[in-house]
Amino acid sequence: MPVEGGSSSGSASAARHPKQKRKAHSLSIRRTNSTEERPSGIQRGDMLEGQDSKLPLSLRNNLLDLFGQIEREFENLYIENLELRREIDSLNERLTGDGQTIEGGDPTKGALKTKASHSTSQLSQKLKTTYKASTSKIVSSFKATTGSRALCQLLKEYVGHRDGIWDLSITRTQPVVLGTASADHSALLWSIETGKCLLRYAGHAGSVNSIKFHPTEQMALTASGDQTAHIWRYMVQLPAPQPPPDVSAPCDDDQDSSDREEGEVDGEGPCEVPTVRVATATLKSHQGVVIAADWLVGGRQVVTASWDRAANLYEVETSELVHTLTGHDQELTHCCTHPTQRLVVTSSRDTTFRLWDFRDPSIHSVNVFQGHTDTVTSAVFTVGDNVVSGSDDRTVKVWDLKNMRSPIATIRTDSAVNRISVSANQRIIALPHDNRQVRLFDMSGVRLARLPRSNRMGHRRMVCCTAWNEENQSCNLFTCGFDRQAIGWNINIPALLQEK
Repeated sequence: MPVEGGSSSGSASAARHPKQKRKAHSLSIRRTNSTEERPSGIQRGDMLEGQDSKLPLSLRNNLLDLFGQIEREFENLYIENLELRREIDSLNERLTGDGQTIEGGDPTKGALKTKASHSTSQLSQKLKTTYKASTSKIVSSFKATTGSRALCQLLKEYVGHRDGIWDLSITRTQPVVLGTASADHSALLWSIETGKCLLRYAGHAGSVNSIKFHPTEQMALTASGDQTAHIWRYMVQLPAPQPPPDVSAPCDDDQDSSDREEGEVDGEGPCEVPTVRVATATLKSHQGVVIAADWLVGGRQVVTASWDRAANLYEVETSELVHTLTGHDQELTHCCTHPTQRLVVTSSRDTTFRLWDFRDPSIHSVNVFQGHTDTVTSAVFTVGDNVVSGSDDRTVKVWDLKNMRSPIATIRTDSAVNRISVSANQRIIALPHDNRQVRLFDMSGVRLARLPRSNRMGHRRMVCCTAWNEENQSCNLFTCGFDRQAIGWNINIPALLQEK
């Protein structure tokens, strides 16, 4: 068959050149000089002529020079690795020889041998220390994964939303139910024991970004992307408890529930439950997305945080705007109130979070915390005088309200941290991550456990929020993520603290 631009033999020769080049590169790491096997008389430009490319020859030569530099760097690393291996083998031989003693030997030689043995053992100890330091993180991660199944057990999965779940919360009054806020414009209430959806709130025209419950009454507060926050009442009746499922039943590990179709849900869907569509009160003063909201102690006032860089304080009874809290340079990401005092903390993309003090009606002081280098995704109060902040800079910091100059503990992680929570009794911090992990730490920054995650349990996408429920003797942790589900976990606190 005729070939354009030359004979068939020339074409075949040109076609072999790229093959020879690829072979040379594939062997370059296994030899000390990659140019030895290059065919004589073939220059770089000649080797590239047969390749189909629209790049100019000069540019392709420059690229080849750069790849050659990379190849030489790999060769140097390979040679250095070989030398280190020889040194380690030599040290091992010397250590083996030093372990054997010969009776009746020369005392002078024995002294020299003892000195050499001492220096060799020191060098060996350094090598062992370096090796342990490089592998300790891997080993500890295996230990945490193995033990986490006994410390943290799956309680229930709550599936029914048709989009990602941003936030969740536990009611503070009887009956105790779980509330979830979703990007599907709805908030759902769930039976914790059975996983059944009990009620749906559909009053928002945008994504529901947070949900919080009144401290003493059956009222919920939701914040939304429609630039409003709603206060609405609910009445639910808990279903009869069901027998626990057989967790020993075989399950296909390759089955991934994230592969469900968008409209496919387990159990009763949100359209089959009672629906509330009208709010008791609508708070409308923001000019941007309302990203979070919370009740102040006593439940007579609420605070909202918005992307308009402001937080608003409202009277619940009249829906009147009382204060506008300004000062952040960028959008707010979260707000939280103290459980027993009139204190509010707001987080922002400006890498700071602010503490607002409303204990004195005549003076509203504010303190700015500047400990992070990226967006502060949340800051929450503990029962004591501490604030715990999480950030996209992959750190969590614990602060003392009496000394706000620097954090008293810093937790460094491998992924951005979202809306954290702290258990009231044991003060355990639950960290939801962008990389689908959930980790538990104490207030001093010591890692306690990691929630198990596999194809059949755990979240398949980003984990957005955590919430604790320490009712009676049990301790449950609830997590939600952008995989459209919330998960309840039973945390074995005594075993967790014993492992610590």
